[in-house]
Amino acid sequence: MAKMIDHSLLHPTMADIDIEQGCLLAKQYNVATVCVKPYSITQCKQILGDTDVKICAVVGFPHGNSTTTIKMQEALEAVKAGAQEIDMVVNIGKVLSGDWEYVSYEIRMINEIVVGNGGIVKVIFENDFLGEKQIRKLAEICRELGVAFVKTSTGYGFVKDGASGMYSYKGATIKDLRIMKSVVGDKVQVKAAGGVRTLDDLIRIRSVGVTRVGATATEAILEEAKKRGIGEEAVEVDVKADPEQASGGY
Repeated sequence: MAKMIDHSLLHPTMADIDIEQGCLLAKQYNVATVCVKPYSITQCKQILGDTDVKICAVVGFPHGNSTTTIKMQEALEAVKAGAQEIDMVVNIGKVLSGDWEYVSYEIRMINEIVVGNGGIVKVIFENDFLGEKQIRKLAEICRELGVAFVKTSTGYGFVKDGASGMYSYKGATIKDLRIMKSVVGDKVQVKAAGGVRTLDDLIRIRSVGVTRVGATATEAILEEAKKRGIGEEAVEVDVKADPEQASGGY
């Protein structure tokens, strides 16, 4: 289960000491990757160099607004610096505009750069901003281009309510994960990010075919797994029903 987790170190207020502590925690639990802003790659390499915890860097984060050329350069510099995985944010405005040629070209170019330098790409949709048709179309493009993963969210895609002016965020939902998985099938893996905070959350999304999750609550999730007897051998555990699912939300 630890190897499902990209330990997220992306909050804008994180100082170098926070990155260091996050890397040490990732090393302790032997997770899949640390997911960091590009400037942290060198620091993470120094801490994780003797482990099999990989470094995942974000590109165009968090709103995907940079030009394609800048995203390409950012991705190239990240993999050259030592990132083995790249989580890129699509141009959300272009997705909402239906400019699929632009969106497809950008994903293809970044994927070619990263794969050509020995890495893999996860494409972040930011589902809170999108409707089902757009999620499906993005998943189709990613399947056709052969990216490694499709990913639900950045964790920072807050939507402003027109009436109250308040910001809210759903992140990864079972409904969206099922849609994404149904489109990409077995050709592309699915990563959930945003709102996965407990072991029950992790088990629920795993049950619908998710193979990677972005999480800040890594320690809490894996310590709870230990308490429930999850280890090297297969065991059966009870999982609390999700409130949204129980109310018919799925």
